[in-house]
Amino acid sequence: MYKNLIAIGIGGALGTLCRYFINLQTLSTGLPIGTVIENLIGSMLLGLFTGWVLHKKTKEWFSAGIGVGFCGGFTTMSTLAADTISLNGQVSFIASIIYLVVSIFGGIVLAFGGLVLGAKWSARWNGR
Repeated sequence: MYKNLIAIGIGGALGTLCRYFINLQTLSTGLPIGTVIENLIGSMLLGLFTGWVLHKKTKEWFSAGIGVGFCGGFTTMSTLAADTISLNGQVSFIASIIYLVVSIFGGIVLAFGGLVLGAKWSARWNGR
């Protein structure tokens, strides 16, 4: 259990630092591009990792560190909600809806694609 907590803490810190770095690189746009990038990449990574783990035995602490820790720290639902409200007030209702649809639909598509790709990579790695 302690290994899981340590792995989640380390993974979460690394994921949060990566998210912060992306935000710094995209601040000049005035739009929440960083959050879209983070959530889409995070969805893909979690899908890839989940697909991999479904077909390959991994240590529980490793899975917790990557899935809950890194991906949880890297992606952000609260910022998605706040940015949607902010876009509605500062830009337009249409911009906020487009942002929400791209973020959610894109995340689902990339998570599914990552799941399929991760499963294929794992099967190939295991010689199946």
